[in-house]
Amino acid sequence: MPDIVYEDGTGGPVPAYLAVPGNAGPWPGVVVVQDVLGMTADLRRTADRLAENGYLALVPGLYGRGPKIKCMISTIYAAVVGRGGAQQALIAARDHLLADGRCTGKVGLVGFCMGAQFVVHLSPGGLFDVSAPNYGVLPRDLEPLKESCPVVASFGANDRIVARGSAAKLDAALARGDVPRDIKEYPNVGHSFMNDWRLPPAMRKIESAVGLSYFADESEDAWKRMTDFLERHLA
Repeated sequence: MPDIVYEDGTGGPVPAYLAVPGNAGPWPGVVVVQDVLGMTADLRRTADRLAENGYLALVPGLYGRGPKIKCMISTIYAAVVGRGGAQQALIAARDHLLADGRCTGKVGLVGFCMGAQFVVHLSPGGLFDVSAPNYGVLPRDLEPLKESCPVVASFGANDRIVARGSAAKLDAALARGDVPRDIKEYPNVGHSFMNDWRLPPAMRKIESAVGLSYFADESEDAWKRMTDFLERHLA
């Protein structure tokens, strides 16, 4: 079954979704970090797609580590400040993959929106072999990012949540440490352009009005760049 539970490093349980490739292993691992909406069908499809590309993909359910409202507040706060129980759960997810005999011993980190904030914070420090933060709000202090693992990231120029120019700022911060990177800003899309929530037509009008529409062409290009980059650094 794809739904599992692992320990958060202190003995507390974390519910998770594990997508396993269909071909013969072992495989590199990828921790997929949820956005603010939590464990959505779109998030599971993301993990499944990574598994189809040959990655053992683990998605921690960060809102399931205790009372939901408390977990939501603590998770969102941790994404902003860069520390907390959610980060601990993500690091424990990495350790869980490394302890899985089907994992090659290399683990990447992928996230979207709020999840990308976690990815950016965790990119330095040597815990992950590659990271992919997509349209995440950047931390105020960009200096630590020069110690990041290789980074592939995508942004939308019409994003109403992430500050304009974030792609260039991230690229410059990584360049200071000569970090291998592939950073791209797509000119005609906004926030969440890679998230296909498959909403009913009436809801899609609202989605478009608030600037959260899915764009298939740009999404597919971003996915190709991301999977090509992961292959180079995790294979």
